[in-house]
Amino acid sequence: MSNILIIKHGSLGDIAQACGAIQDISENHKEDQIHLLTTKPYLDLFKKNPNINNIILDKRLSKFNLIYLYQLTRSLKKLNFKKVYDLQNSSRTVFYKNILFPKSDFNVWSSSETTLPINTSKIEFDKNPVLERFDHQLRYSGLNTSNTLKPSFSWACTNIDTIKNKYRLKNYILLFPFCSPHLKIKKWPYYNELIELIKNKYNDEYKIVVAPGPSEINDAKNIEAITILDNEKILNICQLSSLIKDSSFIIANDTGPAHMAAHLNVKGLTLFGKHTTAFKVSIEREKFKAVQVDDLNKLSAEKIFEKIIKALD
Repeated sequence: MSNILIIKHGSLGDIAQACGAIQDISENHKEDQIHLLTTKPYLDLFKKNPNINNIILDKRLSKFNLIYLYQLTRSLKKLNFKKVYDLQNSSRTVFYKNILFPKSDFNVWSSSETTLPINTSKIEFDKNPVLERFDHQLRYSGLNTSNTLKPSFSWACTNIDTIKNKYRLKNYILLFPFCSPHLKIKKWPYYNELIELIKNKYNDEYKIVVAPGPSEINDAKNIEAITILDNEKILNICQLSSLIKDSSFIIANDTGPAHMAAHLNVKGLTLFGKHTTAFKVSIEREKFKAVQVDDLNKLSAEKIFEKIIKALD
């Protein structure tokens, strides 16, 4: 039995995307111990993942914090990893490679750089859809990949009957109208107009709900929907996963919950402006689709409502 390391730090959307790759790594190393290096927000989440045996915390302190860097690399070296799968593919993880396995190739350190297609630069390679990049990386590293292109986030779900009973949730449309303050280009401005259209057509057939993140509770007060909390606290990732999975339909900006929804096999739409493309982030699935426009301010509520009607009726 050998030790295998997977590196995946986040964000939440990235975690959802990587589920299939993590599953394939585990299934190709059935006799080995799978360790995951990740960050604090995802420690408890990954403890639920059946494909991982051990979680290692990376505090991601400054590269110039020599004491922390020494402690982290020392603990990693003790595990004597046979192979590392770098699913983060960041400058930080390249830095780790140069410390831990400075001269290794894809046989020891599998990353987008060590598995680049011939005559292709990393800049060009990174233009491909993220799931296709994972798939190439793992196949080049000698793995069979049956899950990488179709990740499932359902392992993250938990029982939320208490929450659903409190809010009397049966059939509901879940909105994610928020985004990070520094990424307002992702924010579609017409959620309240859309809510009015939905209520006028469906009356009480569907409840309209939102599940805000830590900094979004006040913003949720400006949305004409029911705010879902757990004892006045935001839902954790596992609770949120279940709320998404049990929903009738999702409408979301390009945020972490949208990527969760895509890989929880639910019906829904995510709205993209010019910040990136739905193609590049591999978000469209059989039931979960994207609307891509140059300017979200010019995307009307009526147009989104038409797509919801087709999906629900």
